[in-house]
Amino acid sequence: VAETFTGVSGKYVSREDTVRGFKEVLNGKHDDVPEQAFYMKGGIEEVRG
Repeated sequence: VAETFTGVSGKYVSREDTVRGFKEVLNGKHDDVPEQAFYMKGGIEEVRG
């Protein structure tokens, strides 16, 4: 649905990868990453990539 408005296609992220990435964010593992780097990304690997 969002692709129509953003021009960016969606990405599938497994539940396991979503939970793992979310836990890492909550635990401060990615505090060095600017907030904007998380915008319109898939999994945490794409953010860090």
